[in-house]
Parts: sequence; structure tokens; C-alpha cells
Amino acid sequence: MNLKLRKELLQVAISAVFDAGKEIIEVYNSSDFEVQLKSDDSPLTLADQKAHKAIVAQLSQFDVPILSEEGEHLDFQTRKNWKHCWIVDPLDGTKEFIKRNNEFTVNIALVENGVPVQGVIYVPVYQQLYFADEQIGAYRMDQIENWDEEIEELFKNSKSLPCRTQRNKYIVVGSRSHMNQETTDYISQLPTEGKELEMISKGSSLKLCMIAEGEADVYPRYAPTMEWDTAAGHAIVTASGGKVTHVDSDKNISYNKEDLLNPWFICKR
Repeated sequence: MNLKLRKELLQVAISAVFDAGKEIIEVYNSSDFEVQLKSDDSPLTLADQKAHKAIVAQLSQFDVPILSEEGEHLDFQTRKNWKHCWIVDPLDGTKEFIKRNNEFTVNIALVENGVPVQGVIYVPVYQQLYFADEQIGAYRMDQIENWDEEIEELFKNSKSLPCRTQRNKYIVVGSRSHMNQETTDYISQLPTEGKELEMISKGSSLKLCMIAEGEADVYPRYAPTMEWDTAAGHAIVTASGGKVTHVDSDKNISYNKEDLLNPWFICKR
């Protein structure tokens, strides 16, 4: 895939997260929103569904198959033939959305032969955009609701990631609801190089964004996640110089697998 096409795909993914963000905020700011339970007991809101439709409308401009949390999940016999695909979470952090704590995102990744090569994450409440391509680098732009210019202009007006590489503390970022014994054991063995260790809790893919920004050193995940939870963040972390690997090896986690459940992983700089 040539660079010109990759930039076109990145631009349409950015447009898609903005459209989804508008739909999400409209529901978020309403007086009430209905919450349903999916077959795995995870929550589903009107915002998830409207964001999914907005994203598909944009991404369908290109002949790249879409694997979305809220869409149809084709069998692996079909998916294994995909050289490229989009992996999408229209609303990552639905539980955070329901709690109204603002820590939810829209995630879109472009995956090539199992590797996330491009990622876009949008934080609707804060109008914060993270985007990356393995050939171009990783970036963050703040206070942005929309973008109609060429993609090169977006690069010029954004901050290159990581923003920070030095700090006095060794920072571990994690989920509020998955602090289990395996995580505690891992943290206890970290080589903090004499720095004070600090734990920070964040919702959704914002944990991966903190690693990409250089605002945290490591994110250990000894709990279940799905491919759409991490693919976009994985691309952004990698383009910023970080890694997302299996807990017991340096092997990168892969995508569009037969089982869409991620292995336990370590994300670090």
C-alpha cells in the first residue's frame, strides 16, 4: 500500500471518528439514554449504535473490510483472507460513558496482515485527537472538533509523540476495575530505577494513549480485552516508539485472529 493511499485512509478514519464523536456527545448530553445488555453482559447504548453507523458510512468509501465491535463478525474462514481490514470500537469505554466520567473514546485501526499499521483515537468530551501511521509517526491534537484541510496540515498543527520522555516518578497506568493479583505481582517486580512508583487509573484506550504520550511508563493488562479495544492504541504506541507484547515474551500481539480475544499483554515505552 503506497503512502498516498495510506494518507487517504488516515484522513477518512479521522473524519469518521469526528462524525462518531458528534453522535456520542449528542446522546451523552441528553437527559437519559437507554442501556441494553449484549449476550456477554457488556453494556450497549444508543451512542454505540449511532457511532457505529457514522463510522461505517465513512470507511465504506474504500474497499477495505470492517471488523467493528457493533457490526457483523464474519467467520475466520472469510477473515483470514483479508490482507487489510479496519478494526473499530465505535465507543470504547461504554461503562465510563454510562458513569459519565468522560473517559471514553472512538477507536479506528488499519490492520495489515495482523499488524496495526495505522490508528486513530478521538476523545469526544475533550476534543482530543490521537493519530498515527507506522511510516509517518504518532501525533496528538487538542481542542479539535472537525478537520477539513489536507492531512499534511493536520500533521503541522499537531504535537509529535511522545511529548514527554523524562519524569521524576515511574508511572504505571491501569484499569480501575482490573487490579488483580497478577497485576500486583508484576508491579512489585518492576525496575523503577530508584524512582517513586505511582499508579494512575484511566478508562478505555486512554491508558494506551498515556504510554504513547510518554506520560506513563508501563500498562500491564492481566485481564480480558478484545482486539477493537487495543488495535488503534497499539498502532499509536508503536509509532511513538513503544511496544505492546505478550506478558511472557517480546512477541507483539496480533489482530484479525480466529479468536478476537486478546492475550494478556504489557504495553510500555
